[in-house]
Amino acid sequence: MADLRSRLLVHAPSTLVLVIAAAGMIRVLTQHWREGAALLGGALLVAAVLRVLLPVDRVGLLAIRSRAVDVLCYALFGVAMVVLAVTITRGSLNLV
Repeated sequence: MADLRSRLLVHAPSTLVLVIAAAGMIRVLTQHWREGAALLGGALLVAAVLRVLLPVDRVGLLAIRSRAVDVLCYALFGVAMVVLAVTITRGSLNLV
């Protein structure tokens, strides 16, 4: 039982990020693309914060490269997504 609990705790950070990203994708697919893009950027920022705060044995699938590179990439892409979502005021994803 303790082994299962420790394995679930390792996957909790990546699950949180995936839930936020899935909510963002749902918003994008329902044609609320600015909100969805902001949520996707927020998911990347949450990933960056979790990568900074959590030790290596608890970070799970968020650890891809070294800690510094992961945080830099997550944070830069997250900020870029949020800034683009906030600053683009015209246009939509209506394909009709």
